[in-house]
Amino acid sequence: MDYTATQSGFRQRKLQPSMHLRNSPGDGPDGSQLFEDTSRAGPGPQAGYRNQQAGPQTAGFPGQTLLSEPMSNLAMAYGSSLASQGREMVDKNLDRFIPISKLKYYFAVDTVYVGKKLGLLVFPYMHENWEVSYQQDTPVAPRFDVNAPDLYIPTMGFITYILVAGLALGTQSRFSPELLGVQASSALVWLIMEVLVVLLSLYLVTVNTDLTTIDLLAFAGYKYVGMIVGLVAGLLFGKPAYYLSLLWCCAAIFIFMIRTLRLKLLSEAAAEGKLVRGARNQLRMYLTMAIAAAQPIFMYWLTFHLVR
Repeated sequence: MDYTATQSGFRQRKLQPSMHLRNSPGDGPDGSQLFEDTSRAGPGPQAGYRNQQAGPQTAGFPGQTLLSEPMSNLAMAYGSSLASQGREMVDKNLDRFIPISKLKYYFAVDTVYVGKKLGLLVFPYMHENWEVSYQQDTPVAPRFDVNAPDLYIPTMGFITYILVAGLALGTQSRFSPELLGVQASSALVWLIMEVLVVLLSLYLVTVNTDLTTIDLLAFAGYKYVGMIVGLVAGLLFGKPAYYLSLLWCCAAIFIFMIRTLRLKLLSEAAAEGKLVRGARNQLRMYLTMAIAAAQPIFMYWLTFHLVR
């Protein structure tokens, strides 16, 4: 027998058992095949369906290029750049009207200053020196000078006023979150409008003064102290006590504003000529009186409906 044929026969004898074992589960008793072997068959309908489902993932879709990593990094970098530019623009515009860097000065207070300032707002009649102290052309911090304006008392006064207003509404069975929100928003709007009107008046009168927007905001916010005193007196002792205490506080804030703003608005008058100084002094005094007279009006307008 030829060697090659012997080898082929040997391979055939070796392969037959393995093929029989592989096909044995699908063979019948007589060796016939019961099931069709699809392991070697080409892709059928289901395989084609699977390929259609997997096709977009393997081949890619048009929006995938937009969400790729380089484009995402570029979009994030561009967005960060726009955000930083917008923040710088907002800071510059805010600093033009409200110097954010100086806010720490207006909150540099302590307990002694707060007590003295509250006493000055309620009893300003015995106070003599109203000038703000300076150190190297810079006003000293409020905790060292009771005449310096601050934002701590106006801020806390506004919050306390809203809380007392809610308490007053609750005692009258009229409390609701919506009504309290209206009360807070109206008080804030009136405060902003008051400051804007004063700024416009100073511009029209052409007053050279070192008053800033924050100074005006602080002076306008001091009236909340008298409003709180009037509301608390009305809640504890009735409406007559409200009118008496509010009348006292209105007179006190009027005197306080006159003596404080007079030094601020008339500080540049000495550098002007005699005729110009006389005409502008009258305008400045009228403006000072108007600002001071507006405080009692706002105090009554924002509190009279809360006491019954």
